[in-house]
Amino acid sequence: MIKKRLFFAACLQLCLAATCWADKPKLVVGIVVDQMRWDYLYRYYDQFQDNGIKRLLDDGYSCNNCLINYVPTITAIGHTSVYTGTTPAFHGICGNNFYIDGKSVYCTKDEKEQTVGSDTDKGKMSPRNLLSTTIGDQLRLHTDFRSKVVGVSYKDRAAILPAGHAANAAYWLDTKALCFVSSTYYMNELPDYVKQLNKQLSKNNELKKIGSQIGEYPLCGHLTADMAIAALKGEQLGKGESTDMLCISFSQTDLIGHKWGTRGSHTDEAYIELDKDIARLLQAFDQQVGKGNYLVFLTADHGAVHNWQFMQEHKLAAGGWDSDTLLVNAEKEVASQLGATKKVIADILDYRVFLNHQSIKQQGLDEKRVKEVLINYLRTSPNVVTAVDYEQLRISSLPERLMNMALMGYHPRRSGDILIILEPNYYQYGKWSSPTGTTHGTWTPDDAHIPLLFYGWHVNKGYTSREVHINDIAPTVCHMLRIQQPNACSGEAIQGVETAETDD
Repeated sequence: MIKKRLFFAACLQLCLAATCWADKPKLVVGIVVDQMRWDYLYRYYDQFQDNGIKRLLDDGYSCNNCLINYVPTITAIGHTSVYTGTTPAFHGICGNNFYIDGKSVYCTKDEKEQTVGSDTDKGKMSPRNLLSTTIGDQLRLHTDFRSKVVGVSYKDRAAILPAGHAANAAYWLDTKALCFVSSTYYMNELPDYVKQLNKQLSKNNELKKIGSQIGEYPLCGHLTADMAIAALKGEQLGKGESTDMLCISFSQTDLIGHKWGTRGSHTDEAYIELDKDIARLLQAFDQQVGKGNYLVFLTADHGAVHNWQFMQEHKLAAGGWDSDTLLVNAEKEVASQLGATKKVIADILDYRVFLNHQSIKQQGLDEKRVKEVLINYLRTSPNVVTAVDYEQLRISSLPERLMNMALMGYHPRRSGDILIILEPNYYQYGKWSSPTGTTHGTWTPDDAHIPLLFYGWHVNKGYTSREVHINDIAPTVCHMLRIQQPNACSGEAIQGVETAETDD
């Protein structure tokens, strides 16, 4: 009798274990808030409503010490690292703009494709420059492509790169035509639900009034949420037998930050309105999929530094860094010392010097000497801590943490030749930062400390102050889904997020 009871108990445990391992969420939702600093979670906590970001914080699991572990901290890189579980060294997206074998590229530009949804060129995009798979790609592979994966954002790169190579669709806002578009990479015609939304946009007087500057207004976030909810319902996400995925990125927070900075009424309004959009999304997921049936994570692609004039007003060390003047003077230095008659620098992007290798070769210059001259000049420039040859990183004098961040951000054919490290709160100004605004891209916690919240299906309620990294997000989600990690994944699953977690 006792043996029978033990036998039935063992069978019951096996059945429960099998049920647990087979259990999957109906929907996974990734939310990236562009340029969201970690401390914004608590700066605005009392102003958040109960059903938005506060719901994720209070009822979910917060990783309070999530850091970006590479440089530079840039939008395209951040979105890609979240969903691939790796860094530019392996996924190859080395900036919004970068060089591949000496040719300037925009991260998702693809002249082979055409715009779907408008007559502009805003849809000539694809994920082909991405070298690795994403969470969505692995989910599609695992389910023999029965899972649906959709990306939505104001920015093309923020919709395309998270969704991955095998996505069913990616949609972004065409700021010329003022409608959502896609690419022939995904489809030849917009689905009816997107056409219907675009019809509504054509009648939106506020959108018409704002026009192409829509990204600098909270309305941009409202429209992003509208598109995400339209895709949720139109694609019937979370209604099938296989787990689906929706990748959402809010971009207005980034554009508003670049223009107005980390403080002030514009930024305050941006996050209060964002909270309302998050609440609308959660309500839609509750209705469409059901509470407890979906898994959400919320994070950021990077943070932002405080405006340097704001800092100086309060007697804090800070300043702007003029890379354009530095570029001119660096060329003069090479001309003076090595006799160069043509430019040897192709560009300075995101605190990296991209050499013009062809020009150096044609002039018969020694590339090693060109680097030495440039590095010596840069190291004596105001507010530059140091400059290092990417190929000499392991024998450089950089502190170990900074060296590792530089290595993880370096792809030999895409990341340039020399990395510039500035003093804290000194940053490149100009195109991406107004006099009142901010920017990002450096190694400091302002840019590299980001929020990371998990909520919903099988998520513990609590928090950790353990250090985790941006490339740990994808392996954590894949572990919870019991699917293989993306094929270049270099992160580790975060322990403590999942309920009833075992030591497997």
